[in-house]
Amino acid sequence: MRVAVYYRNDDIRLEEMPIPEIGAGELLLKVSMCGICGSDVMEWYRIQKAPRVLGHEVVGVISEVGEGVDQYSPGERVFISHHVPCGECRYCQTGRHTACETLHSTNLDPGGFAEYTRVPGINVERGVFLLPDEVTDEEGVFVEPLGCVLRGQEKLGIREGDTVLVLGSGVSGILHIQLARSLGASLVLATDINESRLRFAELFGAHRAIEASEDVPGIVREVNEGNLTDHVVVSTAALPAIRQAFECVDDGGNILIFAPTPPGVELSLEINDLWNRQVTVTTTYAASPSDLEIALELIRAGQVRVGEMVTDRLGLAETSRGFRMVAEPGESLKVVVEPHR
Repeated sequence: MRVAVYYRNDDIRLEEMPIPEIGAGELLLKVSMCGICGSDVMEWYRIQKAPRVLGHEVVGVISEVGEGVDQYSPGERVFISHHVPCGECRYCQTGRHTACETLHSTNLDPGGFAEYTRVPGINVERGVFLLPDEVTDEEGVFVEPLGCVLRGQEKLGIREGDTVLVLGSGVSGILHIQLARSLGASLVLATDINESRLRFAELFGAHRAIEASEDVPGIVREVNEGNLTDHVVVSTAALPAIRQAFECVDDGGNILIFAPTPPGVELSLEINDLWNRQVTVTTTYAASPSDLEIALELIRAGQVRVGEMVTDRLGLAETSRGFRMVAEPGESLKVVVEPHR
């Protein structure tokens, strides 16, 4: 079978690899579509394990089922979660599933940028989601990223009538905008440095999209009756945006650091000011099976418009171009790869 092997962001090679053999309790998935995630192009993170086949936003059709798999059948269309928790450790038992060591060690074999991928037994047990007929492959690709966004906003505790500022209007930022609106936020603002992404932010529900180099705190006050926002989501690794979050959050408000920075990046904070203003700073990583289940239902119900976010569909041989499009965003938003195209 053909696979797209990652060596570095500007070196993705189309290679041949045997179709994985499955064992008892496993599945063989014929990959229909896999999204290129912003984390796929975080070279400082990915290059440590290169060469490898990436791709974790995976939708496909079950090709084979291993012995003992009774709950799924060949021909069924599914989304597969690459990371799954054990469900038994102290983290899982206290709702911190994404801190589970098992979740950090599980994965697909070899990955989503391949014609076929093996789904290990634990992923079959905890990470297979049947796609309803009304959910397209393009929409199914968003189950994992929306699940991650959902987990972040659950930590923020967004309530009806709250105000939200999203810093960074890439794919995750756009999902944050839409989810905040669906949760009843009365005002959702967004920023970016890319003109096309500012247009996407407004298209997908931001009440106002602001160029990030402008006086963002001043504009927030201008459109929010003199107030800063209840919640700020930092959906970019840019250090100026992280600093800006503290300038834009209201007293008693919350900041979600959603996007990771490269190792070694430090930020100076005046702890007394943070304490005096009673600002909460939190982070999230990945999604639990329950997050993914809710995300799929939000997509099925049309509460978050995700299919429209796909701007580019590429064949497996074009994966390298897709990585460039995601790493250096221009007019594109969501780029997906179709391995059998």
